[in-house]
Amino acid sequence: MQSIVANGYSIYFNENGYDQINKSIVENNYSSIFILVDEHTNEYCLPKILSNLATEISIEIIEIECGEEVKNITTCLEVWSVLSDLGADRKSVLINLGGGVITDIGGFIASTFKRGIDFINIPTTLLGMVDASIGGKNGVDLGNLKNQIGVINVPKLLLIDTQFLETLPQNQMKSGLAEMLKHGLIYDKKYWEMFSDLSLLNSDDLDLLIYRSIEIKNEIVKQDPTENGIRKALNFGHTLGHAIESYLLETTTPLLHGEAIAIGMILESYISKEKELISNEEFLEIKKVIMSIFEIHSFSQNDIKLIQELLIHDKKNEYGKVQFALLKNIGNTAINQSVESELIIDSFHNYNS
Repeated sequence: MQSIVANGYSIYFNENGYDQINKSIVENNYSSIFILVDEHTNEYCLPKILSNLATEISIEIIEIECGEEVKNITTCLEVWSVLSDLGADRKSVLINLGGGVITDIGGFIASTFKRGIDFINIPTTLLGMVDASIGGKNGVDLGNLKNQIGVINVPKLLLIDTQFLETLPQNQMKSGLAEMLKHGLIYDKKYWEMFSDLSLLNSDDLDLLIYRSIEIKNEIVKQDPTENGIRKALNFGHTLGHAIESYLLETTTPLLHGEAIAIGMILESYISKEKELISNEEFLEIKKVIMSIFEIHSFSQNDIKLIQELLIHDKKNEYGKVQFALLKNIGNTAINQSVESELIIDSFHNYNS
């Protein structure tokens, strides 16, 4: 597959990507290489990376625990200290090998260590490949509030190796699938329609779908790197989805990011329909497809109340108002949409029904 040119870096695929990493290491004359992993990528993905790095430069492995719970400043402090203790300097490079948590926190750690060192992202989950590692957003959570602390800074390069998906559990694959569905809904109706029956898709189709999903996000980000306009469309499903994810993070039934976003997309599609931005037929189609893939999660009145209270912390808010990205027909969006509290409650009631 051809590489994709992004803002300030390139996205490479499969075996070609390893050649590009080795080329980058030589061209940038790095003093040392650090690889950030979690316990899963350390076991299942790191051996392939190490076997493909053709360099005599010192390589150190830094392992953190996996899961959203470690995406915080405490973990950053620990990794910054390890980097310092191991002699990392301004000419060191950090390779982030893992899912969205690793690329989010790793990019933030690199961007702030010694005022910024280079980093390379190698996402190993479907979510990381099609969403989290694309576009330069790096950051951590503040308590259970998602992505409140961070920077926009791009990697030196990005490697997508779809072979890593062979080690991924089904629920993690579905989590990434939610963002792919979103890309179709906000930007490409024909792409969305390809997901109407997953039983018709094979592994070759998956590679092409991943490639197109990355293209879509990259096309949007290139137009608006700092999220002042069209990039806000990528937040469809995320205003309520992030609030749901944050609320459930400290309960006995936490959801993966994509699972929460899938619910958010149904809720925000209902809101789009009620605001007469999409037809009832389009809403029912969206609801049917998403509900055929993801498990249903019920919400009590108290759940809805507490989720609504979390909306005030959404990082997309402006002037104290919650801002939604809603659908304007399948394949288009309407950004900067205000939504009444009653309509949000109605969307949950519709979902519960």
